[in-house]
Amino acid sequence: MQWFVDFLGEVAAFDLAAVDPRIQAPVAVLASVIAAKLFDWIITRLLLRRAPKTEGDFYNRLVEILHRPVFLLVLLGGFGVAANLLVPDGWPRTITFGMLGTLAVLVGLTFAIRLNQLTLEGLSRNPERFRYVERRTLPLIRNLSNVLLAGVAAYFLLQVWDLDVTPWLASAGILGIVVGLGARDTVANFFAGVLILADAPYQVGDFIVLDTGERAQVTHIGLPSTRRLTRVDIEITIPNGVMGNIKVINETGGPNTKHRIRIRVACAYGSDIDHVKQVLLQVAEGQEEVCQDPEPRVRFRTFGASGLDLELLAWVDEPVLRGRVTDALNTAVYRRFADERIEIPYSKQDLYVKELPTPFGG
Repeated sequence: MQWFVDFLGEVAAFDLAAVDPRIQAPVAVLASVIAAKLFDWIITRLLLRRAPKTEGDFYNRLVEILHRPVFLLVLLGGFGVAANLLVPDGWPRTITFGMLGTLAVLVGLTFAIRLNQLTLEGLSRNPERFRYVERRTLPLIRNLSNVLLAGVAAYFLLQVWDLDVTPWLASAGILGIVVGLGARDTVANFFAGVLILADAPYQVGDFIVLDTGERAQVTHIGLPSTRRLTRVDIEITIPNGVMGNIKVINETGGPNTKHRIRIRVACAYGSDIDHVKQVLLQVAEGQEEVCQDPEPRVRFRTFGASGLDLELLAWVDEPVLRGRVTDALNTAVYRRFADERIEIPYSKQDLYVKELPTPFGG
């Protein structure tokens, strides 16, 4: 045992400065690689095995996004030690450490953005405790926090390159005024996007109808614009400044996503109205995609110019089914009316000739 104590004493008394820096630098890099691998093994093996099981596998995902940044930062630390030994003073040293610092800031920013996303998703699953972080406000909080993280990263980048922050802040204030005056539409779109994300009149996946009659599904809600997918699979981008100033009908809003279909049909005067209603209900009940809760119903609306106007009301689970189910119901109603000999009236005019004209000279 005494030999081991003597060995440690010799190691402690060893003058590291006497070693050639060209030897120390590769050793530092190699040591950083070993340390990075060790930390990566500790995080992915030991911590992952001891991680508790939670909803959404929060700890597993945390370990997944943590081990790569730790590995890279430890590795960059080793390169920094090697650069400190080999790179001479002056502009080569400034550029070298500036590049290493920039890479470290970018790695940290990437990790912070992913951690922010994971944390907000975890908080949104518990709306009773965190009532301001929920599904409808999640995009707004995520975007604002990412902008804040980007600002912090920009500040550290200036520090890495030894740039004075004060003139940059003053210039940013003046630039902000100029940009605000010159890009009013962009600023208006940004604040309209903030209000849309906060108020949540619609969400991703909802079917909306604009006051112009256009109907589409919302695919993305950002700060500058909202993207919608039309029925012909064409994506349209609309500035949020426009979306915030028009009437929007959210067909998916409300307590559920069910959508009501109206089938307008008429029968001739003299038809058995009760029988017609029964036939329409049977048609609706025969369609698999028609909901039974609420159940289909028939309403006798008015006495039309050519017949009795009725309306079949039915519900589907999703607004996207409206077109297909409407086509199926119209086809089934036409066939059943033909089988039941129920006349569907149409506009027609009868011409009565009071008398034939007298032939010339007759």
